[in-house]
Order: sequence, then C-alpha cells, then structure tokens
Amino acid sequence: MKKTTKFSLTGLAAGIAFTAFTTTAQAQEEWTMTSTWPENLDLIKIDQHWVELVNKLAGEELQINFRAGGTLMPGTEVFDATETGSIEAAGDWPGYWAGLNPAFSPLATTTSLFNGVDYLNWIQQWGGRELYEEIYGQFNMVYLPYGITNNESGFMGRTPIESIADLEGKRLRLSGRDQGRVLEELGGSQVTLAGGEVYQAIERGVIDAGEFSTPGVDFNAGFAEVADYWATPGWHQSASVFGVMINKDAWDALSEETQETLRIAADATMAWSLAWSERQSTEATQKFIDAGVTINQFSEEDLARIQEVTNEVILRGACEDTDHAKVYQSMIAYLEHYATWRDVSAPYNMSRVMDNLPSLEEIEACL
Repeated sequence: MKKTTKFSLTGLAAGIAFTAFTTTAQAQEEWTMTSTWPENLDLIKIDQHWVELVNKLAGEELQINFRAGGTLMPGTEVFDATETGSIEAAGDWPGYWAGLNPAFSPLATTTSLFNGVDYLNWIQQWGGRELYEEIYGQFNMVYLPYGITNNESGFMGRTPIESIADLEGKRLRLSGRDQGRVLEELGGSQVTLAGGEVYQAIERGVIDAGEFSTPGVDFNAGFAEVADYWATPGWHQSASVFGVMINKDAWDALSEETQETLRIAADATMAWSLAWSERQSTEATQKFIDAGVTINQFSEEDLARIQEVTNEVILRGACEDTDHAKVYQSMIAYLEHYATWRDVSAPYNMSRVMDNLPSLEEIEACL
C-alpha cells in the first residue's frame, strides 16, 4: 500500500513537472512583428505602444520582437508576409489594401463622414469590430484595431489652395481609393506616394500639394520646411484607424487568456492614441503658425459640396462591391441611430452632426 501511494505521488509530481514544462515552453514563444511605418514617422509610436503593453501583460506566454517598417521588408509586403505566416504580425493602415478588397478603404478612413469618436463608438459598440474581423479573415488574419486619429491636416504645399475651385488641375498626393475618387470629381488629380516620399515631392515640385497624416505627424516629418501653405480641414480623411494584422495560425496557437490580453492592450492603445494624436496636433499647429505657414480654411459652402460628392462616391462604390456596401451601411446606420441621443445632448454631444447623410436605403439596395 505504501509503495502504491509512493508511486501515485511520484506520478502526480511528474504530471505537475510536465505541466510546468509545457507552460515554460509556451512562455518562450516569440513573435516577429513589423509595420508599414518606418522609424522616422511618428505613426510607428502607436504600434510600439501596443507591443510594449503586450510584452508587459502577456510576457509569461508571449514576447513580440518588433522591427520598424522597412527593416525586414518593404511596407507594401507586410500584408502578404502576415497572411502566409512569414511573420506573425504587422501594424498597418487598412486603406493600403483597398486594391485587394475595397472594403478596406472605409475600414481605414472616411471622406467627410466619421470623426475619431465615431470610429471609437462604431468599433466598440455598433458592430465595427466584427467587420474588421470579417474582412481580414478572408485573408487568414485576425485584426485588432488599436489606433484612432481624428481628422488629418489637409493639403500642404507651395501653391495656395483657398477653395475647392483651386483644386482644379492640381496634382495632389492623396492616399485612399474613395479619397481619390472625390478629388477627381472636384477637378484634382491623385498622386500615390509613400508617406516618406511626400516631403521631397513637395520640395521638388513633383506635386502641387500633399497630405500625409495629422499635424503632429506632418510637422515632425518636416513639412513646415517645404510648405508655405496649408489648406484645412482635412476632409479627405475625417478620421483614421490603425491596427495589427495577426496571422490566424499564430493567433490560434495562443491561449484564450492571452488572446483576451492582446485585445485589452488594443483597446487601451486605441484610447491612448486618440488623446496622444490630438495633443500632438494641437502643439504642432502652433509650430506651423510660428514657422510662417499660411493656413487657409475651406468655406462651409465648399465643405457642403465635398459632402455631396462624397455621398455620390459612397453609393457608387457600394453598388460595385458588396463588402464595401456592408461597411458603409453599418457606418451610416450607426450615425442615424446615434443621432437619437447625440442631437438632444447638444452642445455637449460627440460625433459629427450631419443632416445630409448618404441614403441608407440606396446603399442597402446594393447589398
């Protein structure tokens, strides 16, 4: 009897030891993650913030080795690398992949529609998160939105743009499929350039003006050194979303607890990013003024015309692609639903107040 007991205790100890060994083995797992952003563009700080949180909170099971964009591969290749599992994860801006699925365009940004609070609300409570999962899921990836910035700076260059009439014939660096379509309807010509190339394009006169990101990011990228004029507001990207693409197999290998930790870190980073970018934008705007950059603001009449064109572009894209329609249908349904509370809470409300939304019925007819 004593021998049996001794054997049982020995077996139990071995089981505990094996479990501990397995846990230790999981603790040694490492991911390689990169980004679309090089070290010299401030948007990389959003990626870095999330990685730092994950490594602190999930360090017993997972450590992420983060490499700046361009150090492992060109930023244009990170999507394929994550999809195939060459790397486990990559930070991105969804709009870069609109050529693969046009739904990536509104998942990244909207022309004259959402602001930063709208994206936050929609992602967290109105079904947006599920749409990111669905669209990226078509490419063997899980997606965690973890960054939001409010509207972007606008166009900066050496030629003044005081109204939408001044867009006629202008070559403008602009990112985004829907954004390009709106610009073309307004008479301008879209030029596609990587973010790191905008400075030189303005300096050399390759483009009449260009946009990249928020004032904080743009100032630190040196735009005040080459631009004399700044046309605002940034109607072309009324807000933007960033996040991390994760290879589905790598995600599935994590425990449910660690997956939840990564989601919590993403939500925390999302809140941080919005406040961080707004503080940076505030300080950078003053720096642009101090540098002598002239700021011209589009009139209410111009912005109303931009909204009309935007509505037409949304409907056009919706009827071209079901996924594109599905995303915009969800966004506009959110704006209509949220208006129930938003409008009666003025002037302390949040979100954009709009009375000329694209027709929800017309978009749904495209589904």
